[in-house]
Amino acid sequence: MGKPHVRIYIDDDPQPVIDRELPTSLTLDTRRLSDGPHRLIVCAEDQGGAEGIEEIPFVVQNGPGILVSGLRPGSTRRGELQLHVDAFSTDDPFDPRRAEARSSIPVWVWVLSLFVVAWAVFYAARMWEVPPPFANTPTYMQPSPPSPPPHG
Repeated sequence: MGKPHVRIYIDDDPQPVIDRELPTSLTLDTRRLSDGPHRLIVCAEDQGGAEGIEEIPFVVQNGPGILVSGLRPGSTRRGELQLHVDAFSTDDPFDPRRAEARSSIPVWVWVLSLFVVAWAVFYAARMWEVPPPFANTPTYMQPSPPSPPPHG
């Protein structure tokens, strides 16, 4: 009977990152890994020698985040493509001109804006006239001209 222990591997590397008794902890420095998808494979063995394996996929992105406007994944294009490429890193100083992707406003936003403006104009036009039940209330009554002072 041995003590329970764990071996942890990264991707298909035959050399384990750690081979220790349980319980244990690990600090994994992702700066030593290339950007992209990776797998953490944890092989644990109990006192009786039974082994369990857990595989955890993860993505490393130590480099800057890349933004490409003008081409979507899986799209079919022909002719010349106008692309805008930018990259952002947590170490870069903030620049508001680079904060958002430059792309045209979608048509549905223009159509929705047109409906909102049309509704506002319709609402204002309908509220311009006082409804008959309220026409003689103090709020909407026309002020009567001031009466002349009595002569005396």
